Order: sequence, then C-alpha cells, then structure tokens
Amino acid sequence: MQKEWFAEWFNTEYYHILYKDRDEDEAKRFISNLISFLNIPKNSKLLDLACGKGRHSKILNSFSYDVLGVDLSENSILEAKKETTAILRFETHDMRKVIPKLKFAAVFNLFTSFGYFDSPEENKKVCSSVSEMLKSKGKFVIDFMNAEKVIRNLVHSEEKTIDGITFKLARRFDGKHIFKEIHFSDKGQNFHFTERVQALNLQDFQALLSANFRILETFGSFDLAPFSAVNSDRLIIIAELKS
Repeated sequence: MQKEWFAEWFNTEYYHILYKDRDEDEAKRFISNLISFLNIPKNSKLLDLACGKGRHSKILNSFSYDVLGVDLSENSILEAKKETTAILRFETHDMRKVIPKLKFAAVFNLFTSFGYFDSPEENKKVCSSVSEMLKSKGKFVIDFMNAEKVIRNLVHSEEKTIDGITFKLARRFDGKHIFKEIHFSDKGQNFHFTERVQALNLQDFQALLSANFRILETFGSFDLAPFSAVNSDRLIIIAELKS
C-alpha cells in the first residue's frame, strides 16, 4: 500500500532542510499571545497535534504546561524525543485517531497542519477525534494559511538553495487543493515530492467544526489581529467544545 504523501515527505531529512529557516522568535510570540488569550490554568495537559519536531510543543511547555506532542512522522518524533521530560512527551500518532485514556484542556494544530487528506471525511475524523480528547469546554486552536490570499498571490515557480541543495518549487491550484511540486538532486540522486493541501476557507472550517464545537474567535495573524479574507496571512480559529 502506497504511503500518503505527507507520511513519506515529512519523514525525510529534506523536508526539514527545505523549511529549516522558520522564525523561532515569531513562534514564541505567537504561542505567548495564544496563552494570554486562552487563559488556561498552569500545569494543564495540552496536545500539540501534528507537532513535527516539537518546536511549538517545547514553547507551550515553557509556559508551565504538561504537553504531549504527536506526529505521524517517525523521524520527526525520534528527534523531538531528545527533549523529553516528565511534562514534555512525544509519540507517533495519526491525527485522525483518538489517543485513548487521555483528556486535554486544549488541542493545538499549528502551522497549516490540516487538510492534507484526499477526502473531506478525513477532516471530519480529525475534528471528531479532537472532540473526544478534550475536557469539558476544552479549546481547539487551528492555525491555517489564509487560502484565499495564498491562491490570489500564488508564486508559480521559484528556486531555493539550502545547504548546497537547489530545490525547484512549482505551485498550482486545481480548484480544491494547493499543490507544491518539489524537485531536487542530492548525492547523485534525483528526488520529487508533492505537497497537497486542501484550500480550506473560514466557511469550510465553520462547517467542519459545527457538529462538536462553537467558534469563539478568529484571528488573521500571529499577533492575533482580526481576520480578513482579503488581507490576512493566517486563519487562526479558537473553538470551544460544546457542552
């Protein structure tokens, strides 16, 4: 059985090379802003869903929370586990499935780590699983690209050279998904990976979340500015589990 694209690409060293220059200070400010807004009691259990190597998990933990980070990429989790403590743990896990016997005050899904699947039904599975893992009135935080702005400003082709590897990137939109084709050569081998993310907008998330959640707030930036479909870079949703 062929692996889903994200299971293969996210598990390679090249994924982390291509995206190595992510802004850590920006991530810290974002988490700090979220924590201030959410006002979750210290020592609460939090879940970082699709955590990668755990950069957001570690920041959440620094605010005195008990954090579990999970991701489908075994290699990312192996790297993240180097930072394990009594209140910072990492496990390999599929976000469509419930983690048994654990309940969280909040679940964070950050940096456009949603909409990777072929079917909208898979998105519903994620939301349903999250609802089962939250405590009463628990919060679900989704940080997604503002797909409408991304589509309008799509950079169709570019090259990036990082660590001596030239990545040739080509982007397109097919009416439902934003695709990024990634071509490069290394160590005498040619590689090709495809990223594919559903171009979900606010209305799509409202429909997805309506069964189990009520949306408390939407923001359009890491500084938690108001959301604008025209101008915002991000679509950040704060939802609360319905009682």
